[in-house]
Amino acid sequence: MNNINRNIFREEVQDFIAANLKTDINLLILKGSPFTDISIQELAQQIVGKQKAKDKLPLWFEQEHIFFPKKVNLEQTSSGKTALYKTEIIHGDSIIDLTGGFGIDCTYFSKTFKEVVHCEMNSALAEIVQYNSDVFGVSNMKTIAGDSLNTLQNLNRKFDWIYIDPSRRNDAKGKVFLLKDCVPNVPVNLDVFFNYCDNILIKNSPILDISNTIDELQFVKEIHIVAVANEVKELLFSLEKNYDGKITVKTVNLLKNSRQEFSFEYGSVTQATYAKPNAFLYEPNSAILKSGAFQQIATQLNLSKLHQHSHLYTSQELKENFPGRSFKIEAIHTYDKKKIAKLLPEKKANITTRNFPETVATIRKKTKIKEGGNIFLFFTTDLEEKKIVIFCSKI
Repeated sequence: MNNINRNIFREEVQDFIAANLKTDINLLILKGSPFTDISIQELAQQIVGKQKAKDKLPLWFEQEHIFFPKKVNLEQTSSGKTALYKTEIIHGDSIIDLTGGFGIDCTYFSKTFKEVVHCEMNSALAEIVQYNSDVFGVSNMKTIAGDSLNTLQNLNRKFDWIYIDPSRRNDAKGKVFLLKDCVPNVPVNLDVFFNYCDNILIKNSPILDISNTIDELQFVKEIHIVAVANEVKELLFSLEKNYDGKITVKTVNLLKNSRQEFSFEYGSVTQATYAKPNAFLYEPNSAILKSGAFQQIATQLNLSKLHQHSHLYTSQELKENFPGRSFKIEAIHTYDKKKIAKLLPEKKANITTRNFPETVATIRKKTKIKEGGNIFLFFTTDLEEKKIVIFCSKI
């Protein structure tokens, strides 16, 4: 194992790494390594890796003798939560991951597929993934270093699924916004991929436009918009060879001990009703906002929108389990910075703006309202184009 210094796994080295998880890494590097057979750079890589894994990859954080790759490889990988979600939506006997990376998705796939092939261009990273899979005791996963398209053609066999997480960086363009500009170029190679499978799952960045991506692809069956703690992390496009039916969009917000889900048919035409703020106010989670289901959520859940562009909803009766935040409306006032400030004795509130000409920072500066407390203020525009402030308590 040329890329893994096994001396790192000695007990005293592991103790040193654990003891320095909260130490400033730059100061630590300046001090140098206390071990003659391990460089400070090698130690720093393991400390940074373990720091990043604590919340993102708890299985890797807790497992002894895991070897962490360079920081960039950890930043680009799926989290444990999103990887686990993928195992819920695809199953089968065999899967090949054409863009394996640090192997997080593959490790989770190994729990629901009989055979997993992990492809990785970077031979050093491939070696690390194979080592860690052995540490985890994963026996049904094989890592192959090299060009994944060549690997697919050399194996020359059918898989139940192909999984692809295209690189979203391009040397000439920097961050990219179209699937065809990612590596590998999925739209160009789609016919080749379907020679070796009937189902493809593509992981995309949240910055990609959903409608543009559908136009770039063929046979899209499902789209999963996956958020973690109300931050959209992944767009998953599920393709089935020769599929020509309706596209189902599934949004999910993975919370600490629960999840919020909402589904609808892509392109379905519905028309929300509009109303002034009633007894309760609702703010959809980030996955729904990314999906563009502004009309569908109103009609499905029997809610009224405050304004075409506000994306806030209201009802007379409380809607249980709304996929987002729910509030009881305590008062409604027209926007007047002096008046609003006087209505808050403690000068403290949680502020949100929706379809409002001023930012939260500007409002705080003008009103001197500090962040925090139990009062929630929504600065928005109503259906009569009036600028209003809705005083709420969280449910």
